[in-house]
Order: sequence, then C-alpha cells, then structure tokens
Amino acid sequence: MLRLSSFVLIASSLTAFAAPNGGGDPLLSARDSQDRAALEKLAQEAQAAAKPADATSLYKLALAQSYLAEVAQELRDKGVAKTAAEAGMDAAKKAIALKPENAEYHRILGTLCGQVIPALGLAGIKYGKCAQESVNQALKLNPNLAEGHMARGVGNYYLPAAFGGGVEVAIKDFEKAIQLNPKSSEANLWLGIALRKANRNADARKAFARSIELNPNRVWAKQQLEKTPAQ
Repeated sequence: MLRLSSFVLIASSLTAFAAPNGGGDPLLSARDSQDRAALEKLAQEAQAAAKPADATSLYKLALAQSYLAEVAQELRDKGVAKTAAEAGMDAAKKAIALKPENAEYHRILGTLCGQVIPALGLAGIKYGKCAQESVNQALKLNPNLAEGHMARGVGNYYLPAAFGGGVEVAIKDFEKAIQLNPKSSEANLWLGIALRKANRNADARKAFARSIELNPNRVWAKQQLEKTPAQ
C-alpha cells in the first residue's frame, strides 16, 4: 500500500508523456497555446470519429482527451482534467484490446491513468499502479520508444527515492529519451524541470531554452523558464 500511495504524487505532469512536437497539428497547437476551448472541440470531433473496431481512431480520441486533461491541469481545473482523462482511458483500453502489441497505446493509457490522480487524491491510488504498469509494458514492447522513457522519467520524478524513483533516476530517463529523439521538446522540458529540482538551475535553463527552441509555441515551457533562477 505504501508503494501505491506514492503514486498519488504523480500529478498533472504525467501528461507530458505524450507525443512528438506539434508543427501543424491542430491538437498539439491547441495544447501548446493552452487553448482549452479548441481542445474541447477537437476532443468532441475525435469522439464523433471514433469507431469501435478502429484502434487508430480510438487512440486519436485517447490522445485528444489526454491533451485536454493536460491543459485543464495547467489551468488548475481538476474537474475537467478528471472527466477528460477518464474518457480517454476508456478509449485507450479499447485500442489496446484491438492491438495489444502497440507500445504507444500502452503509453497513452499510462498517461491518462496518471492524469486522473490529482483530482481523486487518495482515492486515485489504483490509477498509480495503472500508470506504472502501462508505461512498463510500453517499454517492454518497444525499448526505443522515446516517449516511453520520458513517461517513466515523469513517474520517477514524483516517485520518492525510497520507492525506486527520485530526481537523479528521472534525469537519466529524460536523457535517454533525448538520446532516442534529440528533437523532443517535451523531453528537454522535463529534463529542465528535473534539473531545477536537483538545484542545477543553470543547466535547467539551458534545457528549457532548448525545449523552446524546438517548440517556440509551448506556453508551459516558457512559464518554466521564467520561474527558474539564473543561478
């Protein structure tokens, strides 16, 4: 029980598990600019397009709900985050049932399980187990999945060292994700957050700057840079 309870700490930031940089993708553009209204519309469209026997459309729905949950958490709206994450979990589970060998489907389920936790507190303990097991399964299926290593890093960032996590373990995960995908703005963003927690502010600012260089539209990355001391 102690181990599971530690997952309550895996709060909104598990949303950073997701995805490649946005480019012209409307979903990622809305995430980057924290446009919740646009994300709600895109999630509704994905819901309408989802088909019970089409794993790809179900995954797209899960991803849309995950980004909506992410931005809702950034805007401190736990209610919307919870509703979106729960809807996304259902879609992700259906996608996995259709294609259990797809590592990314397991990764997105782990993300969504983590996104439910902040709104539920202690009642969300069971979702911590789901988050960990889903990410581990994703990496088992594809050890070179950069987003999977980043996801594990976020989990380790919030998991106390006494339970096998901690900031130094998380840094290694983020560095591995960057090694696998040097153009991942999200991995650089999370590396910066972990470095800041390790009191390595100068290095953290470099990581944030690299994240913004890779994705200049990411509002949350700019916010993290602004709140990080120069030394």
